Parts: sequence; structure tokens; C-alpha cells
Amino acid sequence: MSLVIPFDEYATDEWYPGFTPAFGHSPFVVEPFRTFSQQDEKRFWFLDFHCPRGLTPLGTTWLEDSYSWGTQLAAEQMPLPRSRGITQRIAGTHVYSAAISVESRYEIEARTVRSQSHLPGFLRTFDALWNRRVAEIEAGWRHFQRIDVERSSLSELGAMLTEARRYAQRAFEIHFEMMYPLLANHLGFAGMCAELGMDPREVGTFLQGYDTKIMETDRELGRLAAAARDAGLESLFATTEPERLAGTLAAEGGSATAWLSRLGDFLEVYGHRIEGICDVALPSWAEEPAPVLGMVRALLREGAGHDFGAALRQAQTERETAIDAARSRLTRQEQEAFDAGLASVQAANFLRWQDDHSHYIDLRVSLPMRRAALGIAQKAGADRPDDTLFLFCPELSAVASGERSYDEFRSIVEVRRQYFAHWHERRASMPKVLGTVPETVEDPILTEIFGLDERFLRVVTATGRAGAGTTLTGVPAAKGRATGVARVLTDPDALHRLRPGEVLVCESTSPNWTPAFAAIAACVCDSGGMLSHAAIVGREYGVPTVTACGLATVLVKDGDEVEVDGERGTVTVVRVGAAGGSGR
Repeated sequence: MSLVIPFDEYATDEWYPGFTPAFGHSPFVVEPFRTFSQQDEKRFWFLDFHCPRGLTPLGTTWLEDSYSWGTQLAAEQMPLPRSRGITQRIAGTHVYSAAISVESRYEIEARTVRSQSHLPGFLRTFDALWNRRVAEIEAGWRHFQRIDVERSSLSELGAMLTEARRYAQRAFEIHFEMMYPLLANHLGFAGMCAELGMDPREVGTFLQGYDTKIMETDRELGRLAAAARDAGLESLFATTEPERLAGTLAAEGGSATAWLSRLGDFLEVYGHRIEGICDVALPSWAEEPAPVLGMVRALLREGAGHDFGAALRQAQTERETAIDAARSRLTRQEQEAFDAGLASVQAANFLRWQDDHSHYIDLRVSLPMRRAALGIAQKAGADRPDDTLFLFCPELSAVASGERSYDEFRSIVEVRRQYFAHWHERRASMPKVLGTVPETVEDPILTEIFGLDERFLRVVTATGRAGAGTTLTGVPAAKGRATGVARVLTDPDALHRLRPGEVLVCESTSPNWTPAFAAIAACVCDSGGMLSHAAIVGREYGVPTVTACGLATVLVKDGDEVEVDGERGTVTVVRVGAAGGSGR
């Protein structure tokens, strides 16, 4: 009998206090984003790691236009044989997702034929197609950068908001247009490797060691840290919290002033990214540089500093060694098949694309909407600069057009702020899964990206508290073994708490967490499969990583000493409450 985890508490018509959308409010291809209803109890839902903070009202546009719309559109265009994309429900301010499965055998067969006819052409032209899509995204970015928000009228900012929303939607159409064929090709090669007697985990090693825009950013962060060390600023960074560093450095003068100028140059090039995935509520590094300063602080704690170039060369050496070892075990005929498949997945490299698309899409395309919303707040006389993030897009558009006065929303904005804060505090206690929990999960996107396998399902339906000797089991995502103090983080706002040699324990990581891998001893995640961000970066940076542990952030406590075995996929609590629990 299937286990059913009820969600009565989350079943409501309201998305937020004071907002109940009419039918058709949310665009969709197959199934719209909405709140839970009792009929949803028959389906399997998982707490989505993309939005660990919860979403403000304006932030829900990402679910409507991008995540829901984008996955479903791409799954129909490709098409995916067994999935019609992903749909979402909101519980408080937190997001649960579910795959839209294809049940009909006839339809699966028909979609398989269409998919197989689509894939070869896509792979042949992948580089040219991706370059065209990047050029399109970049052209849109330049358009919004040219808009002078300060000089724009309310109506002009309303027009900017509409354009920016469509820009983000189009970017995610591109995201999933690229992702699904790349993933299908990758999984096909992994299946062939398994048939040849190889460990499918080795496929990630075959594809590591390729430079990306995210790695480029990390190297520049490393140079910033080295410049701070050369300028004699280590002590100042060590004794100042990231939120106060900018002011303290400015007041210091001398070499600190020169370093701040270098920081400004860095932010001009690399500062247009946020500490999350497409969340309009998050400021860019350029708007709020505390995350950059916090990461420089963490890198300075390392002493000599992380050698990013050496890590990349080591990943390349491991790649070539693994490929040679794999080929040596094959017959000549098998080598020919392996070489052809390898050439295909290296040319259209899902792992490399994961980082590059994050630079162009995930970490950036929400910023034009944010700029428009903040501009409307200023022009409309909002009480706080970001009050408009607590309006839904139709409400904000109505204010910008003059159809409604902002005064109508002042009281509800405050109520929604309190609602957001309430649910933000509840994140750690939210069930990892809801609805009808299956015995197995067959959707490769759910298993390889989210790590939702049978073991994960067993773990997340259990409860308890880890004590000394407790061992958690997950996906062995990146090899190696390390022991260190656990630093349990719920979102990237607290990344500056990490000290070199600690073990990062979190729900999941996204590209904005990447610089942390230069300092940590190991990484442990509640969610994520072999193709998750943490798994990919763990292999690239040589950091032992175990993903899909299910309840690591619940069972492991901040300050516990843990041993991480990335080869076996185990996390063992060596000692409860080790020194250093404050992270300061």
C-alpha cells in the first residue's frame, strides 16, 4: 500500500494573503502552476531545492512563466517520451514540484520516435544553436542595461516590467530547449557505458575539466583575495562581518581604497548575478557586494589560497586517465562504439553547459524585472525600496499604469512581508515529499537531477536525530574522503560563515555556491543526483560530495564533526557538537 503524506494545511485558493488568481492568470502549456487541491494528494510532490528562501509574490512569475511553462514547452517540442515537463504547487511560500508523466504506451512509443528524429540534428548543430541563443540573451540584456530607470516615468517602468517578464520567460524557453536534448544524449551514453560493464558514475569524470564562465568568475574571485592579501587587508577581513566590510574598507583608506577600486572593476564585469536562481527578490552582487566580500573573506582564511588553475588541470588529468582506463578494458569493436558516444557527449557536454547556461540565464535574467520593480517603488512612493516585490505582477502593472494607486496596497504589503518571514522560518521543517509516495521513480530527470531514487524516498519518510556513529547514505557524487566540522546552511546568504576545511551541509547547491568549493573539505546535500550542481562542481574541484541524503540538514547539526566518503556515498557523524558551531 502506497504511503500518503497529506497536505491539508497547504490546500487553499490564495497564493498569498489577498491574492486569489482567476483561471487563466498563469500561462501554461500542459498544466499551470497553482496552489494545492485535494485531488493533488494522488500525485507525488517533492520540495523543490531551487527556491530555498521561499518566493515573494513577484517571484512567483518565475514559476508561472519559466519553470512550469519552459519545462512543459520543451518536453512537448523535443519531446520527452515519458514526461510532459514539470508542474508546481505552492505551500505557504515554498514550492513543491511534480513530473507530468505520460502513461499511455502508445503515446510513449510515438513520442520516442519523434524524440529520436529530433536528437541527431540537434547534436550536429548544438554549438551553433547555443551560440545563437546566447547572442539573443545578450542582446536582450544590453537592451535593459540601456534603460535609465531613474529618468523613466511610471508608465515607462510598467512597459519595462512587461518586457523584462517576457525576456525571462524567453530565456527559460531556451534553457529547457537546450537542456532536455543534452540530458537525453548524456543518459543514452551512460546507458551504453553500463552495458559495457562500466560504472555509470565514471561518465561524469569523462566529461569534467572543461572551463566555464562560472569557473572564470571563481578564478577572478581568487585573484581578488590574493590582491587583498598583498594589500595587507587579511586582518581587517578576518575581524569584520561581510555586511560591514564595504564601509570599513572605505574608511580605512590607503591600500584598502585601491583594493575597492579593483573590486569595482570586478563587479563591472562579474557583478550582474544573484545569490540564487531567478529570484527577483535577490539583489545582484553589483547592487549588494556583501556575498563577494564574504567569499573573499573565506578565501583569505585558507592562507596560501586555492589554486583554481591547478584544480582544473587535475580534473583534466583525471578525465584523460579515466578515459584511457575505460578504453583499455574494451574490445576494438566496443572501443569504436565508446569513442563515438564519448565524442558526442563531449561536443554537446551537458556538464559544461550546466555552468555556462547558469551564467547567462539562471543567475541574471531576473535582474531587469527587479530593476523595474524597484523603480516603480521609488516613483510610487513605497515605504521601503523593495515593497513592490510583495505585489503580484498584475497588481504592480496596475500601479505603474495608474489604474490603481499604490496606497491601496500599503497594508497588504506589510501583511505579506510577515507571511513571507513566517514561512521562511518554517523551511527547515517542511516535509521533503508530499502526496502519494511511489515505491520507485522512473523519470530520469527526477533521479539524475533531483536525486529522487528509492533510497531517498525511504530516508525522507523517516525521522530522527543523528548521534555519534550515525551514518547517512546518499548518492556518491564526487570521490574522496574528508572529515570536518559540519556547517549547516539553509540558503547562500550565510555562505560567509564557512571556514576552510569545514563540511558544507545544505539542501542543494546552485552555481552561486560554487566559490565555496574552493574552501570546504566536503559537501553534503539533501537533494541532487549525479547531474546536480553539487555533484558536477565536487568532481571539478576535487571535493568529496554526497548528494540525495534526504535529511542531512535535519539530522546533522551545525558543529557536528562528520566524515564524508564520496566513493561509498556515506556521511558519518563522528562526534556530536564539535567545537566551532558558531561559524564565526
